[in-house]
Amino acid sequence: MALRDFYERLRVDESLAKDTDFNPYYLTLNSGLSEKIYVNGCEMIDLASNNYLGLADDIRVKQAAVDAIYEYGTSLCGTPIATGYIDLYQKLERELSSFVGLEETIILPSCYQANNGLFNCIAGSQDLIVVDRLAHSSLIQGIKASGSKIRPFLHNNLEHLDDILQRSRDYRQVFVVTESVFSTEGSIAPCKEIVQLCEKYQAIPIIDDSHGLGVLGKSGQGILEEQKIEGYKGIYTASLGKAISNSGGMISGAKSLINYLRYYCSHLVYSTALTPAALAGISAVLDIIHSEFPGIKKRLVSHQRRIYEALMEGGFKVVSGEAPINSIQTGSKEETFILAKKLYAKGILSTPFIEPAVPINEGRVRLIAGAGLSSDTISEAVEIIKRIGFS
Repeated sequence: MALRDFYERLRVDESLAKDTDFNPYYLTLNSGLSEKIYVNGCEMIDLASNNYLGLADDIRVKQAAVDAIYEYGTSLCGTPIATGYIDLYQKLERELSSFVGLEETIILPSCYQANNGLFNCIAGSQDLIVVDRLAHSSLIQGIKASGSKIRPFLHNNLEHLDDILQRSRDYRQVFVVTESVFSTEGSIAPCKEIVQLCEKYQAIPIIDDSHGLGVLGKSGQGILEEQKIEGYKGIYTASLGKAISNSGGMISGAKSLINYLRYYCSHLVYSTALTPAALAGISAVLDIIHSEFPGIKKRLVSHQRRIYEALMEGGFKVVSGEAPINSIQTGSKEETFILAKKLYAKGILSTPFIEPAVPINEGRVRLIAGAGLSSDTISEAVEIIKRIGFS
């Protein structure tokens, strides 16, 4: 193949952006996540980021990060197994384990790396992985890399999952993989019932709680607290870059599992350790959640409800979900971009999802109204949404 042909094959199809005169991806942010953000130099209402608790710009979190930089520098310039395993890192592992109620935890640079690196450590060609058909790309890519047999089950469908498990007894090990909150639509998985099915068939549950950690449960401790799943014997992963307002990913579970991953998970062993600033920032967020979560959650739920009511009044088709997410069903990718463009033009930044992030012609525009937004800003967003709906 000629070099020219190789690069031609990699060309991005930009026809959708040209047809709609709008590209919602890789926009330039000129600010942090404060009350109003600046995108391409324009003031916007942020209904796009995963800053659920509004703590990404909290002065206490920023100060903790700054203090850590002064003490440890910007980076340890090494992997955790070599020179990056500072006391701050170890302290946070213990804090996260205690927070979610599991034995031990490892911290990776992202949850994408956590989910990618997990499966080829624990599963192989003799094993079966049963996964919700709407699971996140990071889980799917990690599962594929393991070389295991794969069977998807219908989204949040316990009957279908039971049927698959009943017919899957001839494998060395069966794993069942789901997310807690499916972020494109805001649905919450029946994790307690999934765990019970796993116990029945001796399968191992794996739950990605990225959009539940810091959001679900009366104390913000995630899906295990929310659904009162006690004595969880499975594997738990989560992002530290959403409600926890920093960066990184975590894997938690039994001590023997985590100790094995410390030495054999290549995504951990060969990645530079999370920066001291991020480690300290996460710890500060956990402290705030411990002391202030009920009030923060009340604002988060109130904001979500006000946006939902505005969408309904404006005639939008909103996916029914229990999480603090409003997901608008838009249909085709063209319709998805057009709605995101209308919101953008009126000063609201949203998150559009088109294939392959969602099935073809099942586009979504997601709105997350974080607790850090003021009531006045939510009122402004409500009026914009209604005007767009009535236009």
